[in-house]
Amino acid sequence: MDPIRIAVVGMGKIARDQHLPAISGNPNFNLAATVSPNHGGEPGIPHFKTLDELLESSTGVDAVSLCTPPQVRYELAVSALRAGMHVFLEKPPGATLSEVVALTARADKVGTSLFASWHSRFAAGVAPARAWLSERVIKDVKIIWREDVREWHPGQDWIWEPGGLGVFDPGINALSILTHIMPSPVFLNTATLSLPANRAAPIAADIQFRDTAGTPIHMDLDWRQVGPQSWDIIVETDAGQLKLSNGGAVLSLPSGVERNEDMEYPGLYARFATLIRGGRSDVDLDPLRLVADAFLRGKRQSVEEFHD
Repeated sequence: MDPIRIAVVGMGKIARDQHLPAISGNPNFNLAATVSPNHGGEPGIPHFKTLDELLESSTGVDAVSLCTPPQVRYELAVSALRAGMHVFLEKPPGATLSEVVALTARADKVGTSLFASWHSRFAAGVAPARAWLSERVIKDVKIIWREDVREWHPGQDWIWEPGGLGVFDPGINALSILTHIMPSPVFLNTATLSLPANRAAPIAADIQFRDTAGTPIHMDLDWRQVGPQSWDIIVETDAGQLKLSNGGAVLSLPSGVERNEDMEYPGLYARFATLIRGGRSDVDLDPLRLVADAFLRGKRQSVEEFHD
């Protein structure tokens, strides 16, 4: 079976650190092209300033990974789908729920695969956590997701603009895990969003969720953390405590601690290949829906200005 010829659109840090190595390590894919107006390409690989330039060229491409900021992703995805390409959407899958729904319908109509990727779901501890919780009574959940924005998103102004999500850019990773491991659907009760006086997106958020079984879920998001970073989900059950730490990479159970190799992006590309070979799509909007609910229902408070 011939490899899937894939182009990476948007050659920033996430593309170089995660996408390119995952593609290189998967025999189902062959990197056919890169696209970026601001960054160079890879040695020996055709590079284009825009997706339109790629589509107008003679370079053969079957699929694209869209690693751009979400605010500009919809039009790129439409162009790719119109050209009959399979589309991988880096998280979050779009700037709004409605545009991702529209993309899903378009992909179904043209018969190509659309993949709304949630890389944290492929962290080593997530699948076994989901399996363990499926047989337990869950009493309480706490999410502590605190990091230093200056370390992880230096100079990325788009992330503070409408549609850039602010602190929910990392926070949606926690929600992608939460909605995957919880046996019952989750919804928002209350939220307080802290917005710097000079920014349009929050730098912190305090949120109360619960699931349809009545389980209380508290989420503490903050981009002002210094020192050790915190990416933890703690679940109290009738059989003891489950803890996912380091973004889901480490699973702690009453029976002990499990640590396995980080396979998030390799796992995403294995899933994308399976979808393409099987003629299917995978577009789960639950994490983005919870973020939208926080913006819809959340109380906003102004905090001190943020400057890089």
